[in-house]
Amino acid sequence: MKQPAVYMMSNKRFGTIYTGVSSNLIKRVYEHKHAIIKRFTTRHNCRNLVYYEVYETMYDAITREKQLKGGSRKQKIDLIETMNPEWRDLYPNIT
Repeated sequence: MKQPAVYMMSNKRFGTIYTGVSSNLIKRVYEHKHAIIKRFTTRHNCRNLVYYEVYETMYDAITREKQLKGGSRKQKIDLIETMNPEWRDLYPNIT
């Protein structure tokens, strides 16, 4: 899926939430799931894709990522629960 996207990864329901942006969501989530790049998501075991939005341009995706990162934890949880109330791993849906 070569398309700009903003996404959220988590380790469990109401757990740690990581917000990121990528031009290739499938590849990037795969990297998080398999700890290929050992950073925040590896340290906090954020391996579940719980939310994502796709965009036409990378500029729009980055703008949205900044907006989400600037928001509160409650806003992120509310957004996740709107799309994914059970906090299921959405990776199988995009592959």
